[in-house]
Amino acid sequence: MGSNPTFPRFAARTADSAPSKIRSALIFEAGSLRGEIRAAGDKSISHRALMLAALAPGTSTIEQPNRGEDVLATRDAVAALGAAVEDRDGAFVVRGGTLRSPAGTIDARNSGTTTRLLMGLCAGAGLSARFDGDASLRRRPMERVARPLRAMGAEVSTTGGRLPATVRGILDPAGGEFALEIASAQVKSAILLANLNARRPVRITGDRFSRDHTERMLRRFGRTIVFDGRTIELAPGKLAPQRVRVPADLSGAAFFLAAAAITPGSDVVLREVGYNPTRSGVVDALRAMGADITVENERDLDGEPIADLRVRYRPLVATTLDGELVVRAIDEVTILAVAAAHAAGTTHIRDAADLRGKESDRLTTITETLRACGVSVAERSDGLDITGGGAHRPERTLRTYDDHRIAMAIAALAAPTGPHAIDDGACIAVSFPDFVPLWQAAQHAN
Repeated sequence: MGSNPTFPRFAARTADSAPSKIRSALIFEAGSLRGEIRAAGDKSISHRALMLAALAPGTSTIEQPNRGEDVLATRDAVAALGAAVEDRDGAFVVRGGTLRSPAGTIDARNSGTTTRLLMGLCAGAGLSARFDGDASLRRRPMERVARPLRAMGAEVSTTGGRLPATVRGILDPAGGEFALEIASAQVKSAILLANLNARRPVRITGDRFSRDHTERMLRRFGRTIVFDGRTIELAPGKLAPQRVRVPADLSGAAFFLAAAAITPGSDVVLREVGYNPTRSGVVDALRAMGADITVENERDLDGEPIADLRVRYRPLVATTLDGELVVRAIDEVTILAVAAAHAAGTTHIRDAADLRGKESDRLTTITETLRACGVSVAERSDGLDITGGGAHRPERTLRTYDDHRIAMAIAALAAPTGPHAIDDGACIAVSFPDFVPLWQAAQHAN
């Protein structure tokens, strides 16, 4: 490929043109994990980098991005909104600054982040757009984003609180103060994106240390923003194009961390992992169970803290996971439940009701998965009580419920007790397309 890119490479893909899913059965074998691994690029950071690059006038480069289906949905969506995007030498090169209302429906596929954040972007940029997605995404709540966008003057309609949804945006929003109904990174990010052209400062209150990648990325793209885990203050200003290097995704690395922690003989190093304090709850939770995890070579990568994480097998004990710790590990509760299944005693997980609105109802689906492997689990309205020590090989193929995190959690569950067959490995490509070959290489490194 030459040094002079031809823009654009990616055109809009409407919901009507989306390909049907191809299911793929898979078997995860038992075996310890060893060696060095770099997980897929951070999904949350990749989404945000693409969106801000689309808004910033000029050319931005995003290196080592996540290439899962969720991020590709955002890539195609910003192209549909008028950004020029090229895939060059493993990086996304984005020429942004001049967006337009899309000609067709934005197909967010399975990505709640794509939908909710781009609803905010359109609401404050004077754009009109219709959003839709697959059957799983259509079950997920959208009013939590729609309400604050309406409050700032945008017209937003949903279908019974879900997709399809339409947004008719405004230009030059007033700014002002917003109070979060729930501590949600997606909601506060939608509000921030909707107010990038605000005439006055924007202040968001009510956060509880939800992930702050949007705040950090805005600072990287030249905006003046202050945040402390509870309150965010954004000053008026302009975006500038940037080069962004994406760290490895801690949420993807977590499956290797937990599997190594529960599987005798394991010794794994995860390289260049994003170690943002709003995301590091999974490491704190595993350590609370007694996991042997060392954090090495802490450093900064374009505004995000990163580290190398080494984990070695050691027997685990039960603990209680709740409050702020669960907020910082909300996407990792499924894999923490797997770790709890191998910990001595009963682990109590609370304050995780938000998992009922993910790709699947993850409290129910991980409960059913663990029970199929002989684990005693009591499901609560906002969490689980898991009695460890009883996991064994299941007598049937396990369902993934079209949920990538359930599928990868089963891989970790199989490491000490497999083989475990799953009904669909294709869903893993939502966030971690190279997961299976990396997993197999780690098990074959013994």
